[in-house]
Amino acid sequence: MSEPAKVTDTSFDAVLIGGGHNALVTAGYLARAGLKVAVVEARSVVGGACVTEEFWPGFRNSSCSYLVGLLAPEVIRDLELTRHGLRILERDGGVMSALPDGEALELTADPHATRRSIERFSLEDANEFEHLSADLDVISDTVRRLVRVIPPEIDAGLSGVPATLRTARALRGLPRRLRPLLSELMLNSLGGFLDARFESDAFKGLFGVKGLVGNMVSTQMSGSAYVLLHHVFGEVNGKRGKWGQPVGGMGAITQAMRNYLESRGGAVLTGCAVKEVLVAKGRAGGVMLSDGTHLDARLVVSGVTPKILFERLLDPNWVPDEVARRIRGWRCRSGTFRMNVAISELPDFVARPGTELQRHHSGTVYVAPSLEYLDAAHDDARHRGYARKPIVSVMIPTALDDTLAPTGTHIASLFCQHFNNDLPEGESWDTLREPAAERVIDTVNEVAPNFRRSIIGYKALSPLDLERDYGLTGGDIFHGEMHLDQLFSMRPGPGMAGHRTPVKGLYQCASGTHPGGGVTGLPGMNAARVILNDLRWRRVG
Repeated sequence: MSEPAKVTDTSFDAVLIGGGHNALVTAGYLARAGLKVAVVEARSVVGGACVTEEFWPGFRNSSCSYLVGLLAPEVIRDLELTRHGLRILERDGGVMSALPDGEALELTADPHATRRSIERFSLEDANEFEHLSADLDVISDTVRRLVRVIPPEIDAGLSGVPATLRTARALRGLPRRLRPLLSELMLNSLGGFLDARFESDAFKGLFGVKGLVGNMVSTQMSGSAYVLLHHVFGEVNGKRGKWGQPVGGMGAITQAMRNYLESRGGAVLTGCAVKEVLVAKGRAGGVMLSDGTHLDARLVVSGVTPKILFERLLDPNWVPDEVARRIRGWRCRSGTFRMNVAISELPDFVARPGTELQRHHSGTVYVAPSLEYLDAAHDDARHRGYARKPIVSVMIPTALDDTLAPTGTHIASLFCQHFNNDLPEGESWDTLREPAAERVIDTVNEVAPNFRRSIIGYKALSPLDLERDYGLTGGDIFHGEMHLDQLFSMRPGPGMAGHRTPVKGLYQCASGTHPGGGVTGLPGMNAARVILNDLRWRRVG
């Protein structure tokens, strides 16, 4: 581990707590506007959960986040990320559900091949999927506008009218016939939404798993369909609906952001943990580091989870009772378990035999055969701590980027659900991590029988590891569950939807703010807009 940065300058216009991708975005925009900015990160590397690390000797991969598709194109453009080293490879392998009977269901970039695959299970589902996909393409334009709107504060009164009007304008372009569909995606359960449209268990399992990414819920829970909607507004290299991976892993995104920030004169201080936000007379005036160093600043921006900010970094005297109550009840649970696995050969799937490179190896292969399977995994996690038959997404980053592993070997990147951060009494993730990892390996081995014997080594990250090592409270990759009472004007709570806090000069820019999680850069970009507008109108102090 590298030595902590030596702090020589202790006075800044803005100090950002945490070096995750959203904090780097906010910092980049503030530096672009001419402010003197410092990003303070406790770890030895910036990036937060968007980072590339060596997990086994000679093998590197994206430790937590794993695909890019939601990163705002204006962030890429404004922060000159391409010029600073970012290059995104498009993943054209589509998605495949590897089914227990050796069959496979595939959704690819070829609409004709996709239709033929779905028709093998249900002709009606093939027709409905085409109609729904076309409607979601239209709805995605509305979502793109909404995620860039600063939400109105629900307790703002007349002062909130401009924000309300901006929200109305964002919604205005949605055709009337699609408004019920948008409402259903916001309010319905994932299972209810899919059961009303499709009949094939295999299709509902494959489509449904998209709504459970970082979403530890039953498919029958009202509002659980929203995360499905959250993933429709992405694009890669100007192509909507595409997903990709950066050359060098997800850390290439945050390293490019760091390069841009430093090119604008910004400071990045790694190995420096923030102990407290310094507040005087109700106004933030800087931070104190764990070694006692004070960094003075005109404004402070939090890039950590709301619970860390309000419960660990602020004196309780500066947190109003209603805010403290809200944050106590802030739910952080995504049910996520991550594994990066070094393998000697490509998985030999029963449904698509062979260890030579094939199309599905450059896509995503799911073990999610039905809604019943998804719900069984959730119930198991609730009552026993983790799914004995987990939901697993298998990606092979080296199918596109062979710089991540030694020649002739590969990486399997596994994103797994459901794994509860709250374990049965007396249990600990430090003792359950390896048994849980074995369950994941068994699950993949059932659909690719060479998987276990191909393993050279791996690193598993439990919910506790995600919290302890990456600052994700409760192991929540979204910094807080993305359910209706924790979205839009309620993210993270009344009076704070506009990235401000009750402390003057203290802002939030991370995924715990609108529009939520994923590597989008949008919370960071939106926060920068609010801050620069406040500075322009002298609202900061």
